Amino acid sequence: MSCIRTSSQWLRILGAVSALLLCSVVCLAGKHFVMPAAQPAKTYPAHDEHPSEAVTLALDPYDMADKASIFSVHYSDVGLMPIFLVITNDGDQPVSLAGMNAQLITVNRTKIPPATEDDLYRRLARAPGSISPNPLPWPKKKKGGVSQDTMDEIQTAQFAAKAVEPHGTQSGFMFFDVSGISTPLAGANFYLTGVRDAKGNDLMYFEVPLEKYLSAPAKPN
Repeated sequence: MSCIRTSSQWLRILGAVSALLLCSVVCLAGKHFVMPAAQPAKTYPAHDEHPSEAVTLALDPYDMADKASIFSVHYSDVGLMPIFLVITNDGDQPVSLAGMNAQLITVNRTKIPPATEDDLYRRLARAPGSISPNPLPWPKKKKGGVSQDTMDEIQTAQFAAKAVEPHGTQSGFMFFDVSGISTPLAGANFYLTGVRDAKGNDLMYFEVPLEKYLSAPAKPN
């Protein structure tokens, strides 16, 4: 059998290879962060329910690689831990989150506020190898080396709600700088203050021990 190929056959082969490469690039480019669907806060193991105020706060740390795979950035590689924050309002009036203040306090009493967008950009810019595990051939750069796709992911993921409507739920991620802490969740507590009712009165502060998350039974696959 002859192994000599005609020019038309080579053109077909090159066309097929080009189409395959283009498809791969499009598939990578189309992979964007998708916010997890939030369940009612009281269904998460790590939660604090205020029955008299009809508001519940829940936390779901994304501390494991399988969970964190929803992100394009390996935040753990730069010492950041994403925590999914869920607030459910079972009351008949809205609650305001505009003045809320969050804090993670480790077992050693280290107080860690959530990172701001600029904090995240600075941290990622100092570790360019961790910006994206699958960079495209021609990444668009902005903010000192952080790609536009990464910036979009951060802006989409961060908790940004200013209120929770009656019988509604709001959710999003907060990112905490846990660099240098080997087991940041063990013995840690999360505090949230500044949540206000429709009249502007502060609700009782929320406190969530992260041991509730660590000791929860593993979900079946």
